[in-house]
Amino acid sequence: MTTIASSREYVDRLLEMPRPGEENIFAFYDHRLGMICKDPRVMVIPLDDHLIHRGDGVFETVKFIRRKIYQLDSHLERMEKNCRTIFIDPPAPFARIRELVLEIAKAADRDDGYLSLFIGRGPGGFSIDFRECPRSSLYIVARKYHHHPDNFWEKGVSAFKSEKPAKQSYMAKIKSVNYLPNVLMKKEAVDKGYDFALCFDENDCLAEGCIENVIIVNDQGKIVIPDLSNALSGTTLMRALDLIKNETSFVFRSIRESEIYEAREVILLGTTLDAVSVVRYNGKPIHDVRPGPVSKRLRQLILEDIEKNGLEF
Repeated sequence: MTTIASSREYVDRLLEMPRPGEENIFAFYDHRLGMICKDPRVMVIPLDDHLIHRGDGVFETVKFIRRKIYQLDSHLERMEKNCRTIFIDPPAPFARIRELVLEIAKAADRDDGYLSLFIGRGPGGFSIDFRECPRSSLYIVARKYHHHPDNFWEKGVSAFKSEKPAKQSYMAKIKSVNYLPNVLMKKEAVDKGYDFALCFDENDCLAEGCIENVIIVNDQGKIVIPDLSNALSGTTLMRALDLIKNETSFVFRSIRESEIYEAREVILLGTTLDAVSVVRYNGKPIHDVRPGPVSKRLRQLILEDIEKNGLEF
């Protein structure tokens, strides 16, 4: 017979139980309580928050390196835009959310890490009706930064064409918590023995990776970026282009798969990896099967930018 527990008994059991991954959580914040906590065993979200059972919410992940948060304002601007797109009023002004991010980074007391922000429709019921939720939710988590070994960039990575199609345009442009297509792409990559998966739109044009933007350098040395009709406009991508614009030219347009095989470089860009070269695609070599100069330069510019313009806390 299953025990019907009191609130105290339930909380006590919760605190006693081991929690997978708890060593990766440094601090978190729940706007309902208005407090920062550092015990991951009490990091819980109400099951009736539409963020959970309907994917009704948005998120952002920023990183901090040597106690400098990178591109926080760009991420918050995108999050604010996405909240407007799905008609969620956050439970606090974004100026206050920015302050909270800094407070949680300080509470984490680590040199490197990630800060994940979630804004949901809020708790209140289990239907799809937004009117169940009297107030939106906000959760912020400071967590471990997983460093790649140096040879991750020195050797490059493999990628393949996923069987999963790119998201519909209106969904691809929203960084929502509904990441099931991304999850399935990642599983497909693992199952097939590749590092990364790339998806294509209904016209068989390149869109994006699981959580990365992808660009190519063509045989004329020009950077070509997918037109982003079916891809998220990544903060790392846009910042990298701004950093390199005075050194090389680039264009946004549709990219056919055949152009990937012919490219001098294929480059993935994202918060978790900066810029890394794809040296094999669908098992076939890209150019000379080595990371190229544009990829190396982009990463150098990003690392310099973190050091120069990262927000200290």
